[in-house]
Amino acid sequence: MTYETYLGFEREVLLEKMRGIMGKKRFNHVLGVEKAAIHLAEIHQYDTEKAGLAGLLHDYAKKFPAETFLDLIEKYQLDPELKKWNKSVWHGMVGIYKIKEDLNFTNEEILRAVEIHTVGAAQMTTLDKIVYVADYIEPNRNFPGVEEIRGIAEKSLDKAVAYEVSKTIAHLANKALPIFPQTLETYNAFIPYLRED
Repeated sequence: MTYETYLGFEREVLLEKMRGIMGKKRFNHVLGVEKAAIHLAEIHQYDTEKAGLAGLLHDYAKKFPAETFLDLIEKYQLDPELKKWNKSVWHGMVGIYKIKEDLNFTNEEILRAVEIHTVGAAQMTTLDKIVYVADYIEPNRNFPGVEEIRGIAEKSLDKAVAYEVSKTIAHLANKALPIFPQTLETYNAFIPYLRED
């Protein structure tokens, strides 16, 4: 897997750049998401190169300071409501503009999957679902229920998205944290899959 088709340079060049902008734990996480995304793509008959690169790039902007995201919101005239949120939302929704700038990256399908990998969307492509779920179940993750959702993801990406978004919303509600509107839309769109047998 070189990703040169999409990047215009080798995977190793991207990895070197990413090592410079994130800590070891985050770097190991993105490698884990790349691996999980490739695995899910193989199972669900999707392009493994596209899935792997989207997984690798998903947290590219995670460690940039808040000012970087606020500047990008201004520069690209994004929805001003985004300013009310934080890096947990920004690193995907706004971070794609950093990826475009830093890497001269233009693949819209991959950028979309990176954009919504934290918040989801009512309408998600196969790639969107793969990255959303891979981020949750990558090999470094170790929490109660992770093996269950890994099993679910191998059978149904839709059910895995539903499971993940339901857990995310429960977690945020439990901590009395605000929930991004698009996350609620994801929940409403996907939750029926959890009722299917």
